[in-house]
Order: sequence, then structure tokens, then C-alpha cells
Amino acid sequence: MSREFEELVAEAAAAPVDGWDFGWLDGRANEQRPSWGYQRLMSARLAKVDAALDIQTGGGEVLAGAGEFPRLMAATESWPPNIAKATQLLHPLGVVVVANSAEPPLPFGDNAFDLVVSRHPVRPWWTEIARVLRPSGAYLAQHVGPASVFELVEYFTGPQPPEVRRSRHPDDERAAAEAAGLEIVELRPERLRVEFFDIGAVVYFLRKVPWMVPDFDVDRYADTLRKMHSEITANGSFLAHSSRFLIEARKP
Repeated sequence: MSREFEELVAEAAAAPVDGWDFGWLDGRANEQRPSWGYQRLMSARLAKVDAALDIQTGGGEVLAGAGEFPRLMAATESWPPNIAKATQLLHPLGVVVVANSAEPPLPFGDNAFDLVVSRHPVRPWWTEIARVLRPSGAYLAQHVGPASVFELVEYFTGPQPPEVRRSRHPDDERAAAEAAGLEIVELRPERLRVEFFDIGAVVYFLRKVPWMVPDFDVDRYADTLRKMHSEITANGSFLAHSSRFLIEARKP
């Protein structure tokens, strides 16, 4: 068991984690998908507008799957490895990739876009989203909700305080969007099943989304990882639940 554990952890620790493609986890972890089909909804909206912006595009993988782009399609990203990957993927499709700061403002003028989209933004800048939208323009996004995959997070960190568990609550996002002058058209939350089938999948996931366990390191958490490996071996998987919500807001 020790040798298997060490091999799985070493493999996952060496795997590249740039971009927003989780294909490395195929067969090693599984996440139930939200019922609404974000990429399909996004694609349908993009085909009907003249100018659109994808915020925090990651490596551009989700946006690249759209069937048709508007006349003007822009995407922003702040993490250098993702900027390079998104540029390589999206430029041939006619998408302008803009490197921006991880903090507001957005590098665009007022009333620039008919549609702003985003999948799993770290933090939505509601005032900026409202500013760059044209009147009657819309924001369509899939957000990560509160206490997402916290069974896994708290396995490493211990119980989190109520204010941390509530972070990204859809009710709070509604209030922030409305405070920025937007009208909520739809807000739909779901809680979804996530399974990790080996300890390497856990290591890769925590490296890929480092804000989940900010001090994660395979040496620092070696004992915890070894304990979880034993449980996965005994039970077949480690079960957690992700939190997602679809949000659509419109600028009056």
C-alpha cells in the first residue's frame, strides 16, 4: 500500500495544472453536472448578440466550445499560464484575449457589450459587469456556490466558521448584483455529487484549485493524505458535494 500511495501522489504532484481542463481526472474522479448545461446556454446566447465578453476564461476551454461567436468576442484572464493557453486556443477562432489584473476595473469602456459570460469566476465584479454592459445587456454565468466540496476541504483544514461556509451564497450574490443596478432574471442553485477514486485525484484537484486548501502541500499533509488513501482503498472513493448556481442578470 505504501508504494502505491507514493506512486499515486508523485504522479499527481508532477502533473501540469495550467488551464481549466480537468481531463487528467478522467476515470479517477467524477463530478455530477448541473442540469442546465451552461456551455449550451452560453453558446445559444453568443449566437444572438453583436459583442460579448467572457470574464476569467481560464485556458479558454469552455468558450472555445461555443458553436458561433458574435462579431466582437473578447475574453479576459489574469493568470499568466492561462493567458498563454487561452491565446493559443482562442486567437485562431477570432477571440481577442486580454490580459488583465486580478482586481477591478475591467479594461473596457462603458456600455461595451451586449452579453457578459463567465464560468466559475473567483469573484464577480458586479459594479464592473454593470458598467461594461449596454442597456438591456445580460450577464449569464455559472458560479461556484457556498461550501463547495467542503467535505474534502474540511478533511484537511478542520471545520470552517459559518461565515466561510456561507461565502458565495446565491442570496448574497443577488443582493450584490442588485446593488450594482442589475435585475436578476434567474437564480438556480444545485448541489452535486463529486467522487475521488484515488489519492492522486485528490492531490491533483487541490493543486488545480489552490484556494480550496491554500497551504496544501503533499509533504505538509502527508499523514492526512495517507489516511485518506486508506479510506479510499477501503470504501472505493471519497465522496463530496459541489455547489453550483446558474445566474442571469440584466441591465435595465
